Amino acid sequence: MTMKRNTLILAAVALSAPLFAGQAQAAGGLISIIVNDPANPYWLAEGNIAAAEAKKLGYTANVSASKGDTNTESQQIDTAITNKSVAIILDPANASGSVGAVKKAVAANIPVFLVNAEINQPGLAKAQLVSNNAQGAALGAQQWVKDVGSKGNYVELLGAPSDNNAATRSNGYKSVLSQYPDLKMVGSQVANWDRTQGFNAAQSLMQAHPDVIGVISGNDEMALGAIAALKQSGKLKGVKVGGFDGSPAAVEAVKAGELQYTVLQPVAVFSAKAVQEADQFLKSGKTGATSEKQLFDCVLITKANVSKYTSPFVLSK
Repeated sequence: MTMKRNTLILAAVALSAPLFAGQAQAAGGLISIIVNDPANPYWLAEGNIAAAEAKKLGYTANVSASKGDTNTESQQIDTAITNKSVAIILDPANASGSVGAVKKAVAANIPVFLVNAEINQPGLAKAQLVSNNAQGAALGAQQWVKDVGSKGNYVELLGAPSDNNAATRSNGYKSVLSQYPDLKMVGSQVANWDRTQGFNAAQSLMQAHPDVIGVISGNDEMALGAIAALKQSGKLKGVKVGGFDGSPAAVEAVKAGELQYTVLQPVAVFSAKAVQEADQFLKSGKTGATSEKQLFDCVLITKANVSKYTSPFVLSK
């Protein structure tokens, strides 16, 4: 009798327990999507594209924004758990600080798929889909040298230190620019991916180093801020600026000759791909990818090919 009772209890627990990550299920349910800040067109596109793909595949979707704050992100993960999300698409707020939030989702048997940025602990998320930032930075730096020349002083605008992409891009720039000993970086400043901070940082750097011939930036928003500062001081004609993201506003600046280039991140590709892998995982227990971390190559946009920019963050072949 005791064995029979224990068997019935175990069966009841199994039926009431949440679906274990990796166990196949039918499509459908809520996919929670957490981006950084939709005020930035890059993150806005990231959320919109992921939500559209989720709906296309038969899910409902909810997009929220952490604005780079790990406490907000943690609360949004709690909400995703409470709402019985079947999967979470997350652009992590902090490489180290977001690990705990991902662990909470995993403990609740909700698979997590990271986009755009990584966390510092592999094996938690089912996939980490990111731009090949080192490759993109090298592309940008090579073009920047063509535009600026191989001699002179320059400054750099840096992204948020909590985001590994900031250091990866900066190191990618250095891997190319260090080959030109007469190109000297005389100053750098963190502007946290933000246009207003980019404006202020560029103003400060230009006041301290009035002879610079170029500004290389970790993203488009900071680059556009630098362009605004250079316009205000009447120095834009003598200073070349390079960006990174491929945002619509940056593309317009390339067309206008104010921005030398932008490095297009394939956010339209990997945002949709993350949802597709979530769908496949929910149905089969496998993402279909050969590894957790997946890199997507960037593309350079200059005046020569800017006409092929057909829609936000898409460059036709």
